[in-house]
Amino acid sequence: MTSPAKFRKDKEIVAEYETQVKEIRAQLVEQLKCLDQQCELRVQLLQDLQDFFRKKAEIEMDYSRNMEKLAERFLTKTRSTKDHLLKKEQSILSPVNCWNLLLLQVKRESRDHATLSDLYLNNIIPRFAQISEDSGRLFKKSKEVGVQLQEDLMKVLNELYSVMKTYHMYNTDSINAESKLKEAEKQEEKQMGRSSRQDDRQTPRSPDTLASIKADDKPIRRSSVKKIEKMKEKRQAKYTENKLKAIKARNEYLLALEATNGCVFKYYIHDLSDIIDCCDLGYHASLHRALRTYLSAEQNVEVSKHTGLETLEGAAESLEPNGDKQKLMETYNNVFCPPARFDFQSHMGDTMGVMCAQQPLESELLQRCQQLQSRLSTLKIENEEVKKTMEATLSTIQDMVTVEDYDVSDCFHHSNSMESVKSTFSESYLSKPSLAKRRANQQETEQFYFTKLKEFLEGRNLITKLDAKHDLIQKTIGESDDRRNSAVRKQNTGEAIPLMVESCIRFISRHGLQHEGIFRVSGSQVEVNDIKNAFERGEDPLAGDQNDHDMDSIAGVLKLYFRGLDQALFPKEVFHDLISCVSMESLQERAVHIKKGLQSLPSQTLIIMRYLFAFLNHLSQYSEDNMMDPYNLAICFGPTLMSVPEGHDQVSCQAHVNELIKTIIIHHDTIFPRLQDLQGPIYIIPGAGDDFCDSPHCDPPLVQEPAPDTVSVSHNSEDESDPVEAIARFDYSGRTSRELSFKKGASLLLYQRASDDWWEGRHNGVDGLVPHQYIVVQDM
Repeated sequence: MTSPAKFRKDKEIVAEYETQVKEIRAQLVEQLKCLDQQCELRVQLLQDLQDFFRKKAEIEMDYSRNMEKLAERFLTKTRSTKDHLLKKEQSILSPVNCWNLLLLQVKRESRDHATLSDLYLNNIIPRFAQISEDSGRLFKKSKEVGVQLQEDLMKVLNELYSVMKTYHMYNTDSINAESKLKEAEKQEEKQMGRSSRQDDRQTPRSPDTLASIKADDKPIRRSSVKKIEKMKEKRQAKYTENKLKAIKARNEYLLALEATNGCVFKYYIHDLSDIIDCCDLGYHASLHRALRTYLSAEQNVEVSKHTGLETLEGAAESLEPNGDKQKLMETYNNVFCPPARFDFQSHMGDTMGVMCAQQPLESELLQRCQQLQSRLSTLKIENEEVKKTMEATLSTIQDMVTVEDYDVSDCFHHSNSMESVKSTFSESYLSKPSLAKRRANQQETEQFYFTKLKEFLEGRNLITKLDAKHDLIQKTIGESDDRRNSAVRKQNTGEAIPLMVESCIRFISRHGLQHEGIFRVSGSQVEVNDIKNAFERGEDPLAGDQNDHDMDSIAGVLKLYFRGLDQALFPKEVFHDLISCVSMESLQERAVHIKKGLQSLPSQTLIIMRYLFAFLNHLSQYSEDNMMDPYNLAICFGPTLMSVPEGHDQVSCQAHVNELIKTIIIHHDTIFPRLQDLQGPIYIIPGAGDDFCDSPHCDPPLVQEPAPDTVSVSHNSEDESDPVEAIARFDYSGRTSRELSFKKGASLLLYQRASDDWWEGRHNGVDGLVPHQYIVVQDM
């Protein structure tokens, strides 16, 4: 039977679970309150802006009227001059001309401020009213989605509670059945003892001994023995049945536990972020447009005010929803941070906190794993299609709210007429048919987006649950797919740079340096999987000069390799030492500090790092074309190459990690040992060797400029004897004043070698440095 101590322990476990769920429930309530507060603050801000511009419009109109009266007063006085001839003669005088221009300028200023007042009343204020209406509508829809997600989360928690109670109940039945079985076994042993003593009575004994045996034992009936045996068999069967039920219940509890933790993590990490994005949908862009309208008006009225308006313009340009979201989550970190994982709560001394895959459960788990895999494949494909539709719809909405209609320069084009100018821009912007159509289209698109968003979030929620269960079952039965680490296994066999890394980098260096959004834009998941599988089979699908692969998919394969490593490329042991350098203002000091922090790493890891960051540095040099400067590359690779240890603030630490990766990209040549100090493969820019091709698809070589203290270019043609003639193989634009610029086919004179990569020479009468790999020397 269940002991009182174990019963109390069971109650404590249930109470602890209920307390944890209660805390999460309180967190969910606070999240909605926080979002409500943000909406109220936003509405109040927009109302204050409307009141501000309404009052400013009144002031501008009063100012315009006063200026009009001032101009008319002196213009009337000029018109009433008695001696018209004298007035005509004096009008050609410069002082009178200045006076007339001054009065015209006052009249123009009056019209400008009247235009300002009209713009405030009929353009800017209605914009803020529309933003307020849109924000309220979007917040309401976002809150509905958030409430639904919270209800789903609580449903999952309740399901976990039910499964846990079922597990406790079956485990209790198993323990009780085991106790009854032991009791039956004791009765059988006692019965067997009595039977043995009766057998002894069949042996001749003395009268006194027989009398003693008869007094102690009564005759044992055979039916009683069979009854006890039957009872034991029955209890044995009951115990086996209850034990199997308890194991199955524990397995179901562990599966539900894993799925619940996955759902909770998904809600706090992904869903909350998506809900905040929905609340902010179009808000920043619309506010940006309204403020830009105001700035355009002010800048056209009075250019001298430009200095004062730069501050507000900078604030308008810095409106960024992701930044606001991050600040919001940092401010309310205790509300938005994920709770602790739910741990397995053993029951009644059951310390086996893992799933059981022994027979007869193994075949059942295998079948269930296959079913989950099949279901997940279908769900992921369907959800990916929903995601693409949702992202396309979001792009449409963003196009609607980012129309560049804030330039009001046309409102300030004056004619010679003295008639007042009224803003035609505000009338066209707020024309009822056009406005109604645009508003209807926007709201219809928003409704479709939220429909797809709900569908996507529900699908992702289901995938998270099934994925967690599938991974746990797969891990339990020993069939976990270990192909993601195949590149690491190749590396351990002596391959310095894994084939997947080397081939992807080679392909991008040849064909994708100017590809816009490289590593930021997601590629085709199907193609990513195909390429990855080919590498894992030992093939090189990117070999040769064919360029028929999607560049974003190739970039995705490279990031997937580093993401799939058992341990991040930058181990957690060096995290604190490296991250401390971010506070240093000098990038050079950071580089020195980072170099010291990496000295303890294995040479194999340093070789891969040296190879990767040399490539990223080369890629960043094309940032004007690919839009990926060192910081943008760091944002893409930071979370992949260096994970933030548990117990740290993920948001703030990730910003430090990105800054660290950016520093390494910029100063990779200072941080990592050179070839003479660390033997191993190095990244070579395609075409920088002797086999550099002359194809337009090949990139020109990149040469490192010699240090300033090693070269001094101060040659004149008459000071040098026997200069060497060279012909340019490619166009070259000098990066500094010391380097010459020239076109392909140009003729240059070379004086002497400045280094292995540079000549001192002359082109078009100008002396400077000439890169060796960009020229063909004609005569030595």
